Amino acid sequence: MEHLKKLRCRSDALIIIGIVFALVCFGCLMVYSASFYSANYHYGNKYFFLIKQILGVVMGICAMIFFIFFDYHLLAKLKWWIVGVTFVLLSLVFIPGLGMESYGAKRWVSLFGFSIQPSEIAKFALVIFIASYMSENHDKVKTLKGLFPVLVVGGLMCVLIMLEPSMSVTMCIGFVTLFMLIIGGMSRKHTLMFSIPAGALVPFLIILEPYRLKRLLAFIDPWASPQGEGFQLIQSLYSLGDGGWFGVGLFNSRQKYLFLPFAESDFILSIIGEEIGFIGTSLLMLVILFLVYRLIKIAIGAKDRFGAMLVSGVAFIIAVQTLLNIAVVTGSIPPTGLPLPFISSGGTAVMVFMAGIGICLNVLLQSKGQDVKVIKLKTLKKIIKNKSK
Repeated sequence: MEHLKKLRCRSDALIIIGIVFALVCFGCLMVYSASFYSANYHYGNKYFFLIKQILGVVMGICAMIFFIFFDYHLLAKLKWWIVGVTFVLLSLVFIPGLGMESYGAKRWVSLFGFSIQPSEIAKFALVIFIASYMSENHDKVKTLKGLFPVLVVGGLMCVLIMLEPSMSVTMCIGFVTLFMLIIGGMSRKHTLMFSIPAGALVPFLIILEPYRLKRLLAFIDPWASPQGEGFQLIQSLYSLGDGGWFGVGLFNSRQKYLFLPFAESDFILSIIGEEIGFIGTSLLMLVILFLVYRLIKIAIGAKDRFGAMLVSGVAFIIAVQTLLNIAVVTGSIPPTGLPLPFISSGGTAVMVFMAGIGICLNVLLQSKGQDVKVIKLKTLKKIIKNKSK
């Protein structure tokens, strides 16, 4: 019976690894298809975005393998270090020479010749912190005082990300924080106490910045400014509409020829819809949904509260980002810059998502009693001690 459990566990892990590899490979294919013309036009190299994506996937594979063998309990012990490093990275985007600005937003940091997007790292860092804190202080989270550390850390991250500015990532972090507080045991009274003001804050933040208000108006009626704020949404709808049921064929999209901005990143789903149609796009969404389902199963079977909350947080980020991305490209919500997990162009995003999957697999292996040589705290101390000699 024990042998059967181990075989089933390894089978579950291989299924998840297979899904992730299929998604990132398909993502590389679509990044190339969506970007080869614009990459050649702007950079003189049609493989420019593809090379960056492949590099991100390779680093993601390394990160995933590392975290599969990294004892996830160690993340709880390192939570304040993880939060501290994240805050440093989020602050570096505002330092001239390190922070990189694009289209008026400072969301990237240039380190050692590589560009890093700290806000992508922040989502997973916050999941680790909340999962650790809520599992260690389960009895305290019923009180407002017990929730205070989570609210402070989450609130400060949101402030720094809003200053970039990036309202989409801020909203994603807000949703993740609220979700994890609820599954962590927050009372119904406190849930309403935080949800209502947070919901009221969204329209205030939209009105506060003129460009956000313009986006909202363009969302309501994009054809009122077809060459302005409504242009991107109109081109996205044209792309999806042109795809029909079965698409125009791989590499045959017309909107990627500089008609649709950010075709390889935030709006890659529009190009996917145009090239493989509604049927192909629906199959892609079902694959992502199946991945989320498998992660939820891992969370339910986790051997401790920390592991369950950790995997739940990763699953929720994937689900929320996917839903928000679909909503944006279909005109269901105002345009926001949020990539499609595992698919959109972005080395940092694909790397941290694959690292998150590695953590989930480590929880799976440990929950089933697998004989996996995880890196524990004592082992890490020995490695550091030997390196210092």
